[in-house]
Amino acid sequence: MYTPETVYLFDTQESHANLLPLSFTRPVADFRVGINTIREKWERALPASYRYLPVDYLREKFGDIDNPHADHLFVAGALLPDPFIVDAIMELQSGQAILCHDMPVAFRGTWADFSDGKWEAKETGRTPDYIRYVFDIFLLNPSQIEYDFHHVVKGRMSQPLSPSNKVIGDFTDSDGRQMLFIEEGACVEGATINLTKGPVYIGREAEVMEGSCLRGPLALCNKAKIRMGSKIYGGCTFGPYCKVGGEIDNSVLFGFSNKAHDGYLGNAVVGEWCNIGAGVNASNLKNDYSKIRVWNYHSHTFMRTQLQFCGPIIGDHTKIGVNCMLNTATVLGVGVNLHGAGFPRVFVPSFSEGSPTTGFTNVSMKKFTDIAERVMSRRSLTVTDSDRRIFEKVYEVASRFKG
Repeated sequence: MYTPETVYLFDTQESHANLLPLSFTRPVADFRVGINTIREKWERALPASYRYLPVDYLREKFGDIDNPHADHLFVAGALLPDPFIVDAIMELQSGQAILCHDMPVAFRGTWADFSDGKWEAKETGRTPDYIRYVFDIFLLNPSQIEYDFHHVVKGRMSQPLSPSNKVIGDFTDSDGRQMLFIEEGACVEGATINLTKGPVYIGREAEVMEGSCLRGPLALCNKAKIRMGSKIYGGCTFGPYCKVGGEIDNSVLFGFSNKAHDGYLGNAVVGEWCNIGAGVNASNLKNDYSKIRVWNYHSHTFMRTQLQFCGPIIGDHTKIGVNCMLNTATVLGVGVNLHGAGFPRVFVPSFSEGSPTTGFTNVSMKKFTDIAERVMSRRSLTVTDSDRRIFEKVYEVASRFKG
C-alpha cells in the first residue's frame, strides 16, 4: 500500500474561481470546515509532509512545487478526507487519478503528467465530500464538526465544566464517546449547553460568557469568545480569536473576525479580519420561500441553486457598519466597507466602499492596507509584501466588476 512522503494540496483554476471571494487570499485547503482547516484534516488522516499548490499569484506566499517531474501525491485542496477516500488514495498506482464531479481530486505521479492530463481514472464507487461551491462550507459544517471532534478528543480528557452551567443531554453518546470537550485554559460560566443534537468543542483559552445558550454541533476554536446572552445554534464554527454575539445559526467564521453584538447571522461564511457591527441583520430566506441564486465568480453571473437557506458570503477584511441590512445570499468581496441604511445589491465587488443610498466608490490600496495594518496589529501581525501583492491581484480582478 502506497505511503506518500510529500502531499501537495492543489487548487485548479475552476475550483479557485468557484470558491471566491474566500479563495482570493488563501489556498482552498486553508479553509476552516468543522473544527480544523482542510489541511489539518489531511495531516491527521494521512500523515506526510504537506505543502500547498495554489493558483499562481498565491504561490509566493503559500508555496510552489519543487520538482514537477518527481513522483508525488497530489490531493485537491477542496477534498475532505474520510477513511474511504484515504484508503482509495493509498491504493493508487503511479499515473492513476480519482475523480469527483468529473474532475481529478487525487493523483499519484508527476505534476508534469498531471498538468498535461496524462492520467488514468480510477473508480472508487463513492463520491467523497468536496467543497465545490462556497455554500458547501456551511452545508457540510455540522457533519465536519462531528468528524473532527471525535478525532481531536479521542484518548484525551476534557477540563471540568463549572457547576454554574446547565447541560441538556448526556456527556457521552451511545458509544461512550465524549460530547463536550473543554481545552486547557478555556472559561465557560453560566451557559446552557445542549448536547442532544451534536458535540460541543471549546478550544484553548476560549471563553463562553454567562447567559449564552449553545447547541451542538458547535466548535469554538482557540482564544475565541462567545459574549454574554448569545444564542448559538448548531452547525457553527468560530475560528481562532473570533468574537461572536447575538443570534448565529449554521455559520462559519474562519478566524480573527468579529460579530460581537446583537443581530442575526445564519447559513453564512465569513473570512478573516472582518467586523460585523451592532444590529446587523442578514436574511437567509427569501420572502416567497423560492430557491436561491448566488453570485458565482467563475461564470460571472448568479447561479441557480437548490438552496432555500443561504446567508452572506463575506471575503477577508470586510467591514459592515452598525444596523446595516443584508439581503438573502449577499456576496461581499475582499476589503468591502459597507455602511448606511437600506439593502445593498446582493453582489458587492472587492475594495468597494459606500452605502445603498449614496452609492459605492473604490477603496484605494493605500487606504485598505492602512486599515488592515491597524486591525492586524492588535494581534501583533502585519501586512507582508507578499500579502500586498495578493491584494493588488484581487484589486485587479475587482475592477472587472465595477462600472
